[in-house]
Amino acid sequence: MQSSEELRRRLRSIDRRSYPAYKELRGRYDFGTYILSIDHVQGDPFAAPSRLSVLVDGKRAHFPPEYYKTRHTRITLQDHLTRLFGAALASHSKQAGGSGKSGLLTVSRCGQEVLERTACRIHEGSVTMRFEAGFPARGRTIDAGELEKMLFELLPGCVTHSLFYDRIDTRRLKAAIELCEDQQSLRDQLSELGLCAFVANGSILPRQSGVSHTPMKGAVPFQSPASLEVTVELPHRGAVAGMGIPKGVTLLVGGGYHGKSTVLQALQNAVYNHIGGDGRELVITDESALKLRSEDGRSVVCVDISPFIRELPGGKDTRSFSTQDASGSTSQAANLMEGMESGCRLFLIDEDTSATNFMIRDKLMQEVVSPKEEPIVPFIRRVRSLYEEHGISTVIVAGSSGSYFHVADRIIQMKEYLPYEITARAKEAAASFPVFSAHQEAFPPYNKNRCPRPEQTLKKADRCKLKALGTQELMVERDMVELRYLEQLRDPEQTMALAYLLKYLEQQVMDGRRSMTELADHLEELLDKKGLESLFPGQDIRSSLARPRRQEIMACVNRYRKLHIQ
Repeated sequence: MQSSEELRRRLRSIDRRSYPAYKELRGRYDFGTYILSIDHVQGDPFAAPSRLSVLVDGKRAHFPPEYYKTRHTRITLQDHLTRLFGAALASHSKQAGGSGKSGLLTVSRCGQEVLERTACRIHEGSVTMRFEAGFPARGRTIDAGELEKMLFELLPGCVTHSLFYDRIDTRRLKAAIELCEDQQSLRDQLSELGLCAFVANGSILPRQSGVSHTPMKGAVPFQSPASLEVTVELPHRGAVAGMGIPKGVTLLVGGGYHGKSTVLQALQNAVYNHIGGDGRELVITDESALKLRSEDGRSVVCVDISPFIRELPGGKDTRSFSTQDASGSTSQAANLMEGMESGCRLFLIDEDTSATNFMIRDKLMQEVVSPKEEPIVPFIRRVRSLYEEHGISTVIVAGSSGSYFHVADRIIQMKEYLPYEITARAKEAAASFPVFSAHQEAFPPYNKNRCPRPEQTLKKADRCKLKALGTQELMVERDMVELRYLEQLRDPEQTMALAYLLKYLEQQVMDGRRSMTELADHLEELLDKKGLESLFPGQDIRSSLARPRRQEIMACVNRYRKLHIQ
């Protein structure tokens, strides 16, 4: 390690040289209260910014040990510091001038969800913050004076006012940690209370707009119906009342624009903790919950969809079904079976994004097209056995078909964004109507042992090009993986992490003997112990990755069009 003055000397010695001379600055430098590391230098001023990191020793940072003693509080602390550091950088970014990305200072942009990111890592109290900087240039010539300003004048203040406990607003940090502990306590209590989800009274579920995740001003606060109200005791907030959604089959009904899909969207995003002020802080869902929908055109590889799709025309085997262009019903069946494979305990379904023939088949259609001519076993005939035999609950939004009244455990009507339990009334009305396709059957045996083998060209590649396009898709070499229908993927940094995880699995783990479930178990153990940093062999760790859930990791692998299954 060298001194900060050595960095200053080196910097001045390369002034006005061609831009690649910046690479001579790579290394670690002692700034007294922290260590600055220049990990990767961009090739020219228009390329992706350089990657830097700062390390503050735990004895200097001085954050209380109880704030990072558990995984969930550590992630919250890391998230809070990333937000503070990001706000500090934003006030100084581009104060140094030049061409291209000169003067840029940026770190991960955190949204409403609290995610584990490579941007900040706390280990035994020491804080590592990774960020990006655009090294200044005039044309393609080094502007050492402007970089000296960035590293010696602007950056020290950002570090001092965000990464040291005695220099930040400790009350706000304490509030974030206490909220996290309340959220985790509530999540831990779900199963013992027999619930798959909880929505606290007073929650604000509607969002400001279709492009904003902040709470809508003037929205109707959520209020549980008395019949479903549950009171939970939390470590810091004490007794909190709200609507508990019991395990089993729950139906959300109501007129258009009354809040059915808004509730479902809140539930699907409640697999993550949310920051204070979001309005959904105490909306908590089973962390394995999966939004299930149809996905025309997706790739499916050797998935046993026979519980829902029997023999297809031409004798195509549905016990090991493969296609490069799935239909609505076959894609939804594959999504469900893959969800079971991922360990999902709760399916969330909106009829608006489902294949109608997968969900229901009415009596008239059964009379015109005989069951022997129809290969699809609709979901309504399996939904109870999914819960009773496999412990998988379902929450369904339905606005046009009352057929699920017959099989639901409870029915909730949304009216002007408020829920009302109408189970008894709906069941009484349903008794006057014939049961549509609702004959229940035992869930049939299915193949649970898909063993992927690696794509050889990718396995042999020394370098592999990875790219993420928002949360919509990613690219591995020249192959695109469509992710646009994975609605619980919340951050582009999760998408980029999926690209690295897919590459890691293909190059180092897949062997044709380990099942998909075993691969997911391996990744979870690795990420729990070493984090996403374990995907990078050296010190140059990508600074903008966020950890995706097990469900999205497996969904990404399943959508890779070069996936090979034994």
